[in-house]
Amino acid sequence: MGGRGGPLTKLAGVVDERIRVVIGKPGLDGHDRGAKVVARALRDAGMEVVYTGLHQTPEQIVETVVQEDADAVGLSVLSGAHMTLFARLAELMAEREVDDVVVFGGGIIPDEDIPELERLGVARIFTPGATTTDIVDWVRANVGSPAGT
Repeated sequence: MGGRGGPLTKLAGVVDERIRVVIGKPGLDGHDRGAKVVARALRDAGMEVVYTGLHQTPEQIVETVVQEDADAVGLSVLSGAHMTLFARLAELMAEREVDDVVVFGGGIIPDEDIPELERLGVARIFTPGATTTDIVDWVRANVGSPAGT
């Protein structure tokens, strides 16, 4: 069987078109329970999910996005460094010409910062109180068909 980028994986005549999502936990913040809950909810909804683990750099996250041929990347930021981390992610994705990956995020992010994050290309920010159902539904509705199909 071939993976993404090669022949389409087929099983009983069905093409595997699951959405691929990378969940990243950038920076020095060591609180990843929310990221793990979101990753599990997306996985349980039938998506392929790669969780990068704690203390990742934007460079490491973008490399994972490229290697995994992801359709979306979600960052969890609780440290207050969201403007710097999302800006660096956007810069690196532009350098790598990764323009077909939906970027979203969540965490402790003030409402007044959301318009600037949107200007950077972040499609959605989920603030505290967002349910996993809201996140799963949004990803399904906004990611579209998987990359490479």
